[in-house]
Amino acid sequence: MAGSDMTAAERRVCVTGGNGFIGSWIVRGLLAKGYAVTATYHPATDPSHLRSLPGGDDSRRLVLCPADLLDAEAIAAAAAGCRAGVIHVASPCTLETPRDPQRDLVAPAVEGTLNVLEAARAAGAARVVITSSISSMVPNPRWALDHPGRPVDEECWTDLDYCKAHQKWYPVSKTTAEKVAWEYAQKHGLDIVTINPSTCLGPLLQPTLNASSAVLQQLLQGSKDSQEYHWLGCVHVCDVADAHILLLETPSASGRHLCTNGIYQFKDFAETVDKLCPGYNVHRFTEETQPGLVALKDAAKKLIKLGLVFRPIENAIKDSQESLIAKGYLAPPTQ
Repeated sequence: MAGSDMTAAERRVCVTGGNGFIGSWIVRGLLAKGYAVTATYHPATDPSHLRSLPGGDDSRRLVLCPADLLDAEAIAAAAAGCRAGVIHVASPCTLETPRDPQRDLVAPAVEGTLNVLEAARAAGAARVVITSSISSMVPNPRWALDHPGRPVDEECWTDLDYCKAHQKWYPVSKTTAEKVAWEYAQKHGLDIVTINPSTCLGPLLQPTLNASSAVLQQLLQGSKDSQEYHWLGCVHVCDVADAHILLLETPSASGRHLCTNGIYQFKDFAETVDKLCPGYNVHRFTEETQPGLVALKDAAKKLIKLGLVFRPIENAIKDSQESLIAKGYLAPPTQ
């Protein structure tokens, strides 16, 4: 798709949220493969680290566009000329409990997704890859009851009523946005695929701390949070970025794509972290952290079939730990 015989528009990809944790790695990967990239970023954030990526200093190859997801005109302007595709990563995710969940999380996720899809359709984008989340698959308390012994897969959807009752607004935002995207695509004949990453770890290219990296940070700092509602497993951010580009470049790929290096208990993850990262006060969980969760090593069957090879979770943990220390978000281990 990035062949030299293509026009500039056919070789340009729009990445929303291009300066975030996952977005930065996608931009890096696209530039490395010879694409031109238009990266959008929220006007209140700093995208300058993208200029230090290989190829990022070329302002023609990498265009940086400030664009709020709710600003349809700004999103449309960014997507214009991006016929190779649009990768929609941007979605609000906060480390704090939102004061107004509908305003701060749900509306930007849903309306922002619709704005991106409208912009992609107007631009004649060949495909839209949407970054969804395992948060649009779990929690679903009925899954284990309706499918005893079956691991969570792409047919599992988060129970919205359960989440609303338990004030779990991030899963509500991601699930609603993904469902709206599939409805839009069916109505307008737009080619979309979605990717559903689990807890994403690895080196931070961006200067700020993101929510998934904070899961490891807080665990190393002694947190006893079991991640009961938010956990299936973890995945290296480079694998997530590679998966986005793989889906962009594989016309036969369709539907949802769980992106995780295995499904297992957070309890097991904490034990692995404790072994890999001595010198920290990692809490040891004595009981199942995700009651009834069915473990599966090769859970991302669709992506594996497409050729994605996952990095070991040990690499994700160590790369993330080292980056958190280097960025000043984690104290070095005690001797």
